[in-house]
Amino acid sequence: MKKFILLIFILTAFSFDTQKEDAFGTGEFFKFRIHYGIVNAGYATLEVKDATVNNKKVYHAVGKGYTTGMSKFFFKVEDLYESYFDKENGNPYRYIRKIDEGGYTKNQEGIFNQSENKVLVKDYKRKTEKTIVITDNVQDIVSSFYFLRNHPNIDKLKSGEAITIDMFFDDEITKFKLKYVGRQDITTKFGTVSTMVFKPLVQTGRVFKEKESLTLWITDDDNKVPIRIKADLAVGSLKADLDEYKGLKNPFKVKK
Repeated sequence: MKKFILLIFILTAFSFDTQKEDAFGTGEFFKFRIHYGIVNAGYATLEVKDATVNNKKVYHAVGKGYTTGMSKFFFKVEDLYESYFDKENGNPYRYIRKIDEGGYTKNQEGIFNQSENKVLVKDYKRKTEKTIVITDNVQDIVSSFYFLRNHPNIDKLKSGEAITIDMFFDDEITKFKLKYVGRQDITTKFGTVSTMVFKPLVQTGRVFKEKESLTLWITDDDNKVPIRIKADLAVGSLKADLDEYKGLKNPFKVKK
């Protein structure tokens, strides 16, 4: 459950927009319902606010994940991810990660120095600080969602081709690769929606059955919203569906 909530934040990073203007704006809000088999296991949300960093107006994105109902008694999850990033180029200035996953906790803050390709990571649980060298245009786990929604090349992908970005997570740079599959109409609570389908490549082991165990469906409109995520696990499967939205910058297209 905890890894699936984390994956929602990662996978939504790959919702793209082919327009030059931003695909999102202040006030945008998503809520995902997470199922483990037939059980409603929890929710994850993403919201965009305004903020100021060093006298500069920026976007402040907040992601939350939590278990609900009986799932909360078996495995309690309360995760908070925040990112402050540039309104023009999408570069992150600061991230916050506060998580409690069945008693496993983290409380970290990262401050980016983009001009020097460094990030200062403050660990409040361990009371430590360290500076890590990063690559150009690296994103944190939440800012990557919004950064890549404005990616100009998504419609140029052919089936089987992939996109890779540098993402800073757990004190290191991760190469996250996503393979494009094709287009598909799917049935949702909002109606039939045209989508673009992707396969993120993940590590096999205790959690996932194989490298292509994850599937991501993104609305094929100007918003490019992640509307469904499915994971085939070593034991059972998890699915997240978009349950609620508001503040979209463009019309949400649903087929009649």
